[in-house]
Amino acid sequence: MARRAPENPIITPAHVAPSRADFEVVGVFNPAAIAHGDHVVLLLRVAEAPKVAPNEVAAPVWERGEIVVKRWRRDAPGLDLSDARAISIDGATWLTSISHLRVARSRDGVHFEIDDRPTFAPAHPLEAFGVEDPRLTFVAGEYIMNYTAVSDAGIATGIATSRDLRNWERRGIAFAPNNRDVTIFPEQIAGKYAALHRPMPDGIGQPAIWYATSWDLVRWGDHRFVAGRRAGAWDDLKIGGGAVPFRVDRGWLAIYHGVTREPLTYSLGALLLDEHDPSRVLARSREPILKPEAPYEMRGFFGNVVFTCGVVPSGDVVKVYYGAADGVTALAELSLADIMRGLA
Repeated sequence: MARRAPENPIITPAHVAPSRADFEVVGVFNPAAIAHGDHVVLLLRVAEAPKVAPNEVAAPVWERGEIVVKRWRRDAPGLDLSDARAISIDGATWLTSISHLRVARSRDGVHFEIDDRPTFAPAHPLEAFGVEDPRLTFVAGEYIMNYTAVSDAGIATGIATSRDLRNWERRGIAFAPNNRDVTIFPEQIAGKYAALHRPMPDGIGQPAIWYATSWDLVRWGDHRFVAGRRAGAWDDLKIGGGAVPFRVDRGWLAIYHGVTREPLTYSLGALLLDEHDPSRVLARSREPILKPEAPYEMRGFFGNVVFTCGVVPSGDVVKVYYGAADGVTALAELSLADIMRGLA
């Protein structure tokens, strides 16, 4: 049984200062989470949109070292605004907001001090539409962040490393479009980095969780299918990675997201993976361990969504930091024993 923090949502757009005066924060969600000394550190996805006049729409985009704003009149011929997240015109699609990543720190895991400025922002043509949904892993003495890099070339996964969680060195694109929801294991396995990833086939095939390994964090291979959707279950439409896997007595536990069709709902479940071969699934949640039930999860920018990029386990308590309705950040505490009992 999930225990939601009474303070939920613990972080909202009102808590975050915009990066520039002509922007407003429209979402703060899907944070990476990691224990760092006596603090919990979140790396927040902060979505910002340009301020617009009533008769116009706008799209922010990174170009040649800066974020510029493209604007159109709402009555412009051929303008498609059927998706609130996007603007389509003349065969091209733009996003109505752009995301960067920002550090937040807390001693109690609930009340966070949030940096005033972005920690990691778009800085490359393959990040032109934003950097999103980070995951944090500490391996071999350094912090590894993977993040979603969005551009008109598609949705890719980038890698960056840091010693202090503030100064980041980009290592390049690890998984080419379209691929996202990557989680890197907090230990090397058989001497290699290991990760779960989610390629998104178009036509034949469905989004599913795969496994891969790497010597250097950039060149990945040994790809193996791990898990896919399940007909008639709570994850019957599609699945993808969630938080960084962590060790349990019987192997690795990976919290993932699953989507059901009717109504369209994003929930969380768990995979138990083999200790030595994490591509092998030992057990899987029969029912969601967390599903949208609270008002801030069911209503928002994109309702009926709970989505995690970071958990902080400690004994039997698993703190799940998650995005709710693609707009705010919330916290739920789950019992590890309950999660394990729900596997089959």
